[in-house]
Amino acid sequence: MIQKTIQSHCRHCGTDVRSVTQHRPTLGPNWERADGTPRPLGVTWLEHEQSYNFALHGGNARSVTLLMYLKDELRVPWHSVALDPLRNKSGPIWHCRVPIAEAGDSEYYAYQVDGPVEGAALPWHAFDPEKVLLDPYSRSIYFPDCFNREAARSPGSNAGRVPLGRLDVCRCPFDWGDEQRIRHGSDFVIYEMHVRGFTRHPSSNVEASNRGTFAGVVEKIPYLKELGVTAVELMPVFQFDPEDNNYWGYMPLNFFSPHHAYSAHQSSCEQHSQFREMVRELHAAGIEVILDVVYNHTCEGDHHGPTCCYRGIDNDVYYVASDDPASPYANFSGTGNTLDTAHPTVRSRIVDSLRYWAKEMHVDGFRFDLASVFSRDSEGNVNLQQPPLSDQIASDPDLANVRLIAEPWDAAGLYQLGSSFPGQTWMQWNSRYRDTLQRFVRGDAGTVPDLMTRLYGSSDLFPDHPSQSFRPFQSINFIASHDGSTIYDLVSYNEKHNEANGEDNRDGPTEFRCNNGWEGDTEAPQEVLDLRKRQVKNFCCLLMLSAGTPMFRMGDEFMQTQGGNNNPYNQDNETSWLDWSRLEANQEVFRFFKKMIAFRKTHPTIGSSTFWRDDIRWFGAESPEVDMSSESQTLAYHLSGRSASEADLYVMVNASTRQRVFDLHADSSNIWMRAIDTSLSSPLDNAGRESQVAIENSRYHVNPRSVVVLTRSSGTSTS
Repeated sequence: MIQKTIQSHCRHCGTDVRSVTQHRPTLGPNWERADGTPRPLGVTWLEHEQSYNFALHGGNARSVTLLMYLKDELRVPWHSVALDPLRNKSGPIWHCRVPIAEAGDSEYYAYQVDGPVEGAALPWHAFDPEKVLLDPYSRSIYFPDCFNREAARSPGSNAGRVPLGRLDVCRCPFDWGDEQRIRHGSDFVIYEMHVRGFTRHPSSNVEASNRGTFAGVVEKIPYLKELGVTAVELMPVFQFDPEDNNYWGYMPLNFFSPHHAYSAHQSSCEQHSQFREMVRELHAAGIEVILDVVYNHTCEGDHHGPTCCYRGIDNDVYYVASDDPASPYANFSGTGNTLDTAHPTVRSRIVDSLRYWAKEMHVDGFRFDLASVFSRDSEGNVNLQQPPLSDQIASDPDLANVRLIAEPWDAAGLYQLGSSFPGQTWMQWNSRYRDTLQRFVRGDAGTVPDLMTRLYGSSDLFPDHPSQSFRPFQSINFIASHDGSTIYDLVSYNEKHNEANGEDNRDGPTEFRCNNGWEGDTEAPQEVLDLRKRQVKNFCCLLMLSAGTPMFRMGDEFMQTQGGNNNPYNQDNETSWLDWSRLEANQEVFRFFKKMIAFRKTHPTIGSSTFWRDDIRWFGAESPEVDMSSESQTLAYHLSGRSASEADLYVMVNASTRQRVFDLHADSSNIWMRAIDTSLSSPLDNAGRESQVAIENSRYHVNPRSVVVLTRSSGTSTS
């Protein structure tokens, strides 16, 4: 059992890890070899010493014991070290060093923590000396066959039934090849994706062992390239509790390790290498990788939840307390607890996590779930006088070229969309855009003024003024996301159908849906199905014509349905898995999405880095003045491409139920060509350049519920 040297070859893939480039070690004082060092946090293998260094932040703890386990004995540790606070503690950090001769064949590790330390005035704590606790900095996590979430919820020992950190963190060299990191501009189009749901369905036709994994995503890269998206935004891939009944992954256990189930082979080596392979291959295809990250709460929940990690190590540091003894955890996240992101320790952990994923895993950006929590102080109050975490992240030099995207609200009602969000250079999910477009396409009258603002880039939220100098691309425009209905379900259901979630159909967001005359698909008349298809095209068309950054969710391009369920957070089944058979059944809609993305790329003025200003002129249908009345359902505009040497666009939008005549109010020095008419069947609905139809008079009859786009030479180029 006792080794004198660590393995020279990876026990999983056989790679000679001696070839990994080692930094020349800093020669430190001799006591470090015995006592360990407080940095870096987590476990670090020191090749020159053939030792592990362990470091754990637990300033309020009275005692800390390191536990090391063999592969086949997870209840009783092979080796344990009771840390001496006089030798193995520096400030709030406990640390020690364990030579390989003592660690032997240990593969996993954890801690036991007791407290509080004598003299600490803690208003609340949750120390339990019998609990086996996961290291928050573990890079890879192992779940034993007898893992049991309930064991962490009950008082007393959970030995043998708890997730453990791996000692064999992947040291294998990874070949990034000639990877080219890229940041898209006017062609930036985001595709929101759930890694498991994307390929888990048998209809995905990926290799069976790769379904629902990072490797499955790689198999589908040719599809993503054909579609034309230039970024994928992955729903949470951080390790989460597999028994937490949360398919989406928004209940993180750890901020540094990939979720074990998203790897075809779940060794530490494969978990990291498969994620990196996915990133490398997406980059080779010109596709950015953005992670949806959850730093506002953890899977430990409220006081009834499990003690897995943070709660047992230093509850007072990690979580915001409430003033209600019956519910001691503040719940600004809606999930039972709220991380105290104002505390320096928590802030450091978040920034360390971001650096890790950006530098080691080559991630291009992050979308922060409920990012307004960052504006709250340790008492839960909104306090922008303290330096917000959002500014700390944005100013970190290691994150200088990383995209930062906020969901600018929290679950307790704090809403900071636009200029009120404390990260002024961040991009933001624009829920106002979503609501306006849902209402307008549904046919709500009186929404034209708001529609104009959303199409223009939401300058009311992101002011186009030198005093603030926001940019239109900071608005992430979307019609639907994971948090709600699919686009097809928006036009197919009036009611929520969330019964399977187990919450009596009371869950799910409020949306502006319209079933177009028939609830659901069963026996729906053909005319209803045809209208739904047109409405889906209208959503896509307006999204791709809007200033800002477009985003849509996986499957919307071929009318994916969730059967009316608009909150399938716990549905790891065919409700949420992408049904690829719908791609073949809805080729017309897929083609339209593909052509609209290509159209946007061909006309970079749409996605300009600055607001359109003098390049746009707004019109009514027959009148040159826009109809701003409470009954209005029509709008037209002329977007000039002259300043960018591009084609001009003339867009006509009719959300009413009757045909409307539109006069072409722009000058007629050149012939307009019809490029898009969502009321027509494919391929006329979105014609290629060679198939566009000339408009030889100054009027166009726009059919009900449709969008028409004309193009013409601006005088310096052709369309």
